[in-house]
Amino acid sequence: MRLTALFTAVAGLAVAGGSVYVARDYLAVATAEPVVETESQTVPVIVASRDIGFGEIIEPQMLTSIDWPRDAVPEGVYTSASLLVPANGQEPRRARRIISQGDPLRFATISEFGEKVTIVQTLSPNTRAMAIKVSAETAVGGFVTPGDRVDVVLTQNSGDGLSAVTILQNIRVIGVDQDANELNETPGIARTVTVEVTAEQGQRLALAQGAGRLSLTLRSLDDNDAVALRSTRLSDLLYETAPVVEEEAAPQRPVIRVRRGNELTETLVN
Repeated sequence: MRLTALFTAVAGLAVAGGSVYVARDYLAVATAEPVVETESQTVPVIVASRDIGFGEIIEPQMLTSIDWPRDAVPEGVYTSASLLVPANGQEPRRARRIISQGDPLRFATISEFGEKVTIVQTLSPNTRAMAIKVSAETAVGGFVTPGDRVDVVLTQNSGDGLSAVTILQNIRVIGVDQDANELNETPGIARTVTVEVTAEQGQRLALAQGAGRLSLTLRSLDDNDAVALRSTRLSDLLYETAPVVEEEAAPQRPVIRVRRGNELTETLVN
């Protein structure tokens, strides 16, 4: 009987002790601060580590990563350089536009792997590329480069004589011969200049090329205004108004007047 009572007492103590440990662990878990995973406030964005020209192959040394505020990340940017660098045996990506150092690389400015990049991809919406035959004299001595803006002047010999008229203003040059790289600042003597025009401007340009000689005038970087201009004829340059010369009055000569009765005679004195 005594052994049964002793066994019961030991079992009760064991149950009580276990309950204390369980309750302590439960309270510890209940009072502990919850662990909250915080989202990073920045996102890695791939930018150009140097200027990248039109059509250049995208290579790892051209790229760097910067931390960009998550709520201000531009649309269509790359967040990993591995998305831009080709794998083994894969054709590279190329720049569809000129990318300046520090600018993010965007889906719209980078080709797909192995995609062909042409001058067409530099055109604005609803525009065309059209070539003009030029020479050193008509292309500002070769100082016209891709990215410049020009006016197009037509010189022709019609029934009214030689005349010149500006047919297009503020036109973007997208290529000089076979060069479309706007980062190329080296002048050269070109045979053709390719410009960006609308469909209507292209028609006017085609007619003008058949009517006479086209010349380009280079605009300054901050000059984007169109000016109302009329045709200038050669006669306008050569016409001169003859100066009006007033005839000098003849000097008056002394006069001797003699009156004899009602008769008056006058004699000029030499």
